[in-house]
Amino acid sequence: MKFARPEFVVSTDWLAAHVDSPDVRVLDVTAKLNGRFENRARAECYEEQHIPGSLFFDSAAGKGVLSNQSAALPWMWPTRDEVGAALNAVGVGPNTKVVLVARTPREGIDSGTMWCTRAWWTLHHSGVDCAILWGGIEKWEAEGRPLTNEPSTVPSTAFSANPKLATSGHASQADVLVAVRNAQTQVGTTHACLVDALPADSFDGTGTTYGPRSGHIAGAINVPFRSLIEAETAAFVEPAAMHEHLSRVGLLDERDVITYCGGAIAATVDAFALALFGKTNVTVYDGSLMEWSADPSLPMHNPNDED
Repeated sequence: MKFARPEFVVSTDWLAAHVDSPDVRVLDVTAKLNGRFENRARAECYEEQHIPGSLFFDSAAGKGVLSNQSAALPWMWPTRDEVGAALNAVGVGPNTKVVLVARTPREGIDSGTMWCTRAWWTLHHSGVDCAILWGGIEKWEAEGRPLTNEPSTVPSTAFSANPKLATSGHASQADVLVAVRNAQTQVGTTHACLVDALPADSFDGTGTTYGPRSGHIAGAINVPFRSLIEAETAAFVEPAAMHEHLSRVGLLDERDVITYCGGAIAATVDAFALALFGKTNVTVYDGSLMEWSADPSLPMHNPNDED
């Protein structure tokens, strides 16, 4: 079995052959966050070693280059102008292919996979031709390919986000509430399926919480993002295994899907997996549990409350 959209990922062999192309821009989205959601990866990772020609692209900080700077919460969906400014700063034009790469500096904390998929999700839905390096910088390095600490430069260019695409990738709190109510009342037969991408213990209320309340949005199913990857370095499970996993819970059926997590980062791994199989009716709830759990009027379910 193959992915329906194999162009959404590239191999280290492909990148090695194209890294010097003027039409390819390699963006390093490595994250190493502190408690204030500031990203230390530029100084502590990128400036020490990076793929030659790659540019550091800080989309991981809470108010990073692909976040809405005016929003109260971190990592909220950016405006068209914010996307355009971020891409212009790294020389991405309308005909540029972007390749997203990352390290995982701290396993279980700074997943290179989810930061690549978050950047991919936002850029893809802004009209950018982008792909993720399968296996991340770790695979590149393990194969003995070159790394450098030399700074990279890029030509100036101009990018304008596609207005028809720019708002299509994310769901609002209101969208999620409609999906919850439709599922509860069984309005129609094609109500959106809510997917929680967090680990099972967070889903069932015994693990890490992402706001005042534990558990999950009422009616959601759990597809932990780590079930779709072999390692947190953008090493995804093979197509057949991924297809079986997503099919088993009905996510490849013709119905809308809204994914969420704590802050709309891990949720993009599940969304990206669905995109690999050509599914386009998928959105990511960018407020996720940081927003939802803070409002006691919004329905959540904690299995521990049943004990």
